[in-house]
Amino acid sequence: RPVIDRAWDAQLRLCKRYRKLQAKGKNVNITIVAVARELAGFIWDMGRIAMSVAQQPQYHK
Repeated sequence: RPVIDRAWDAQLRLCKRYRKLQAKGKNVNITIVAVARELAGFIWDMGRIAMSVAQQPQYHK
């Protein structure tokens, strides 16, 4: 669940950033690269979260 929540945060932030940069009149390629760089950071963070969740002990009742 933490990864899904982080992915949703990324979705909202990246869409907002794309619209904001386009509204400022930035070149479309610059806008896409800026959003892609941020997306790479989110992907790294989601991988880090997934690893920490996977390492937590699972208790079955």
